[in-house]
Formats: sequence, C-alpha cells, structure tokens
Amino acid sequence: MNRRRAAALLAAVLLSGTACSDDDSSIWATTTAPSATSTLATTTSAPTTTTQAGTTTTGTTQAGTTSTAAGDPSGLGDPYFPELGNPGYDVEHYLVELAVDPVANTVEGAVAATAAATADLDTFHLDLLGLTVDSVTVDGAAAGFRREEGELVIDPAGLLPAGEDFVVTVAYHGTPLNLTTLGFPIGWVQAGDLTYVAAQPDGARTWLPCNDHPADKAAFTFRITVPEGNVVAANGSLAEVQDGPGVATFVWEMPEPMATYLATVVVGPLTRVEWGTAAGVVLRDYLPADLAADPPAPLTRVGEMMEFFTGFFGPYPFAEYGHAVVPGLPGALEDQTLCVFGREALETLFDAQPWTLGAEAVVAHELAHQWFGDSVTPSTWQDVWLNEGFATFAQWLWVEHARGAEAYRQEVAGSYAWVAAGPHPLPGDPGATGEELFADSVYVRGGLTLHALRVEVGDETTWEILRAWAERYAYGNAATADFVSLAEEFSGRDLGALFEAWLFDPSIPALPG
Repeated sequence: MNRRRAAALLAAVLLSGTACSDDDSSIWATTTAPSATSTLATTTSAPTTTTQAGTTTTGTTQAGTTSTAAGDPSGLGDPYFPELGNPGYDVEHYLVELAVDPVANTVEGAVAATAAATADLDTFHLDLLGLTVDSVTVDGAAAGFRREEGELVIDPAGLLPAGEDFVVTVAYHGTPLNLTTLGFPIGWVQAGDLTYVAAQPDGARTWLPCNDHPADKAAFTFRITVPEGNVVAANGSLAEVQDGPGVATFVWEMPEPMATYLATVVVGPLTRVEWGTAAGVVLRDYLPADLAADPPAPLTRVGEMMEFFTGFFGPYPFAEYGHAVVPGLPGALEDQTLCVFGREALETLFDAQPWTLGAEAVVAHELAHQWFGDSVTPSTWQDVWLNEGFATFAQWLWVEHARGAEAYRQEVAGSYAWVAAGPHPLPGDPGATGEELFADSVYVRGGLTLHALRVEVGDETTWEILRAWAERYAYGNAATADFVSLAEEFSGRDLGALFEAWLFDPSIPALPG
C-alpha cells in the first residue's frame, strides 16, 4: 500500500534533494535494464472498453505451507498480529461463492476452503469477524461451531488426521464490518453504489472465513453474483460471465497462491478497459465510465512499466494486471493482479505531493509489488519492508528510467534528508500499529537500504540479487534474514553490518554514493 500522510515533511524531503553531490559517478547513471529487456515484445494498443472478458488460463503453482504445530489454535504467533492465522492446517484453495448487493451492502453465500491438515485436528479455527454463520460442514458432514471474538471454532464430526486433505464449507450472510487498523476503513468497504475490498493487513476476516495470515497462501476461485448493471472485478483472470434473470455471475480464477490480505472483490457500475499485452501480460483496468472514456495518464504507461520491470526483476509472476479505481480510498493497495486505487489519490492526492512523477511513480510502485509482496510475501508482518522498501526502490528506478539520473538522485537524497530528520519507526522492526507498520520511513528507509546495497555491490550484482529473490521465493514466503543471506550469496560479501545499520539502527548511516 502507498499512503502519504506527512505531506509537509515530504515537501521538505524532496526540496532538499538539490543539496546532493554533483559527482556523476556510475551509480547515478541513467538506469538501464539488463539486456533481457530487449527481447520483450509490447503489443499494448489503444484501450478498448467492454463489460466482459474471455477466458485466460494460467498454470497452477504449488503454495508454500505454514509448518506451525497445532499449539494455540487461535493464532500463528505473528510478532505484530499474534491472533491472526491458525495452526494445524494449510489452505490450498478457496472457493468464494457470494451474492452481493452493493447498494444494500450485503453478502450471502459460502466459502469452501480445501486444506491439508499438518497436525491431528479434533477442532480447528478460521478467522472471521462479524457476519452471521448459517452452517458449517467438513467434507460434506455437518460440523459444530461457535464464535469466540475473531475466531470461528469448528468441531468436525471426526478427527482430521495429519497429512490428509479436508474441505470446510462455511455458509454465512450479513453486512461486513470495517476495521480501522490504518486509520481509515479497511476490509469490505461500501462507497456509494460500489463495494470494494482493501484488506491489508488484517481485514480479510471481515468478509471471508479464512486463515488470515500472509504465511498461508492459497489459490482462489470467485463466483460472485450481482444485480444487473454491475460488474465484478477480482483477482486473476475473468473466466466466465453467466447471465441470469436480473443478475449476472462473474467467475474469476486466481491459480497462483495468494495471501488473504491481497484478495479483493470490487462490485459496481464499472467499465472494463483493455490495453492489450506487454511482456506477454494481459493489461486490463476497471474504471468509472468517465475515466474509461479518458483514462488518467499514469495508467497509459503501465505497459512500458511492465517491460521495464520484467527486465530488472524477471518474468511477471501472473497472467494479468490492472487497476480498479474506486471512490474514497486514500491511497492504493497492491491486490494480486488488480491494484485497487482511490480515485482522489490517483487524480489529485499523489500529484499534490512533491514527487518527481506524482501518481505515475505510485502506479509504478504498485506494479512492483506484484513481484515484491504478492509473489514473494513476507513471512510475518514485521518484515513488511520487504514489500514497501522494495516497491519504493522500484519506483525510484522507474523515475530514473523516465526522467534520468538527476531525478533519481533527488528522490534518494530528498528521502534521506527526511529520514535523517527523524526519529521514525525503523523499517526492520517498525511496530504493530497501523501508523508504525506503514510509516513513511518503512517505505523510504527501506528503499534507501536497497540503494545502499546498490552502491555497495554495484548495479549488475544488485539486479542479479533482485531477480534471484523474485525467482527463488516466487509464490511463497520469505523473511529479512533470507534476503540478507541471498544478497551475501550473490555478492560474495559480508553484508550483515549494512543491513543492520539501515534497517535496525536508530542512527541512520551516511548516505552512500
């Protein structure tokens, strides 16, 4: 997610960028992607607008697993959100079948989660807040259940042995709650005649009975039925639209593993805008009608961004990418294959900030998250800098590509000046509140950590490290220690002191380069 709360401070940040050195060493040279970029074909065309899409197929990739023993069944022990997630099983697939009325803001239906037991289970938990649970079955047999705060405790008819798959189906209905973990509504959010999901970090449980922790990633199928006149956008590829009397059912397939906080469903009178392909990736957006007729300029450059980033980070990890633009969201969230962007943020908020490229840089930031955050997902929320620091560094690389070395230099120096004026939460251990977890310093000092790595090991080794990170941990989870180890492996250097200083030391090091 990209949110800029400290506008005045950031103005001072980037204005101060002019104070940096004039030394034109190779680190400030205009960013050039590795030679593989030249082999990427772009077929992006003028956009076409439709309300339906054809079927797109992708290969299924095995998800990582949560290996925590059964232990306390009401949490995985995340250092920041200890109550989130549940041990004893790994979800492999969610089938989400819901009837949604975006005007009444109601949902009714069922979620079937296919999971593998990692311990013998006589009871187990799902995360769920609010809503009314109508029934629960396990492998088709009725199961007992009870509610305990944010937990749905399930008592199957018999023991579920370790190593065996099972299917738990929860039927439910109601109006989803909102959480304010980040200071504004998250979860299932109503905005006029439209509803959308923006669930980072802990809002998936407001609308979806699930194992709500990024360590348990799963494939998803969405079957969302809505009143006629509405369109459904969700993660993955639109496989089918089934018309019925006064309603339509949109079927979306997300075969690659996805963290629950990245699952989204957007329902409303939106128009699908198709941009063709770039680097073999289908590009499509879901926009209000007036924006579909005249798309915001930053969205028109996504094909170019896709080619640029695939040159640095390796192949894009999914089949499709795009945006859903909604009212009221004060930022953007990198939901897997479908970034949810606040209209006001896209049109005015980000451009009102002192960014070199304003909203365009944020669009680049959210695209980079598809590699860093969505495909490679932090093992715990303490490692969120692996999302935000990487995406911030990537947007600086885009700025360098689009505007040249001096623009990159100003971004880096301005960001450093703001962080140095501290104190701010440390990116390696920022804290559990929303203001700490997504503090600006997690973004910019996290990005500065990768800039420092770039200066230390050089451009080519840095690109090798980033590509290896995206490939080695694709569709899985990783921690800060994993990245340090990989960087040392590819550079042949002891980098522990560098990462300790930039991620954990209250005294920020001198700006390198």
